[in-house]
Amino acid sequence: MNEFVDPVTDADLDAYVDDQLDVARRIEVEAHLAARPESAARVMSDLRTRDELRVALAGPAGVARPATTEAARRLERGLARGRIFSVLQRAAAAAVLVAAGWLANGMFGPLLVTKVVASTQPPAYVEEAVRAHRTTLVRETMSSQTEAPGYNADEIRAATAIVMPSLPDGWKIRDVQVYPSQFGPSVEMALETKDLGLVSLFAIRPGTFDVVKPTVAPAADISSAYFQIGEVAYAVVGQSGAGDLDRAAEKLAKTLY
Repeated sequence: MNEFVDPVTDADLDAYVDDQLDVARRIEVEAHLAARPESAARVMSDLRTRDELRVALAGPAGVARPATTEAARRLERGLARGRIFSVLQRAAAAAVLVAAGWLANGMFGPLLVTKVVASTQPPAYVEEAVRAHRTTLVRETMSSQTEAPGYNADEIRAATAIVMPSLPDGWKIRDVQVYPSQFGPSVEMALETKDLGLVSLFAIRPGTFDVVKPTVAPAADISSAYFQIGEVAYAVVGQSGAGDLDRAAEKLAKTLY
């Protein structure tokens, strides 16, 4: 009576490379490979890739080893031929990601994402707002430049199509100016506040329709907090802390809803 021989399948070859077979089955697989040089060469190539990945992952932290990426590429080519190594596939992906993370950390320092760092660059009108505020500071030093504290929100709206927010209690208007800009007429109000000192409330129609929540744009000397409601954008500019300007912008924005 002939002894039943369990045929060796591709799944057995995968498990052999993965060290998932018991000793008896490994012997059967090795006997199978000994009679089939082509299959044996392919398995040896897979074993080499596995060992290279292990060596690369065992390398010193902070160094992106070229061997890791090359081994992952060879493994990918092997998988494209129909070889299914789920464990090795995950290891290759992890190796490349870890190596890339170590390299980026070494080049750029710890990748700590903050609210300010993660935010996009401020819109162009914020630069216009800062420029208007600097002009106000210059006017403050010139006795010949008389202030124009007269303020009529309806008149500004009729002339510029800009709706101005209601001012918090305690904010005193010192000057109101209409400045030209690349976006058209803009409004700049110089305001004396108890907590923030002298700040500017800048308003402009940037040519786009959007809703932007109050966002801080910190700077070394003059910071701002900007927001947009519909077709009009606003910025609170001053030398106070960015957090204080942000809270002020939130108060102003609420008056427009």
